[in-house]
Amino acid sequence: MQFGRYFEEFEVGAIYKHWPGKTVTEYDDHLFCLLTMNHHPLHMDAHYAATSTEFGKNVVVGNYIYSLLLGMSVADVSGKAIANLEVESLKHVAPTFHGDTIYGQTEVLEKKESSSKPDRGIVYVETKGFNQDGTMVCIFRRRVMVPKKPE
Repeated sequence: MQFGRYFEEFEVGAIYKHWPGKTVTEYDDHLFCLLTMNHHPLHMDAHYAATSTEFGKNVVVGNYIYSLLLGMSVADVSGKAIANLEVESLKHVAPTFHGDTIYGQTEVLEKKESSSKPDRGIVYVETKGFNQDGTMVCIFRRRVMVPKKPE
């Protein structure tokens, strides 16, 4: 079983569908909020969310969804990474709620050999997250430095 990819194994235009998905529970959301000290009542207080927000229920904190998708992509994208160089953009395009199941996929947008070290390259990818209904909830682009295959 393969974990991650070498530079040569990435092809521009390839799409990797990450499996399995993850159903987000209230516990997941609350634990992430507590660990990161985000105590916003939109995420933590069901009464507040029901009476004071447009959604009428708790919304899962967006950085958890980003972290979840990033983690889902490791086996396909960054499992052999030397470094995650940057996250160029991150957009939360729709809310996620407790009980939603998140699925992810990553497309290879570009790849280039390192100009300073011949044993590696940089892969530019876009990861999208969707809920169980196919609604996109999150999208981000990043650059990952990966090794070339050993000779």
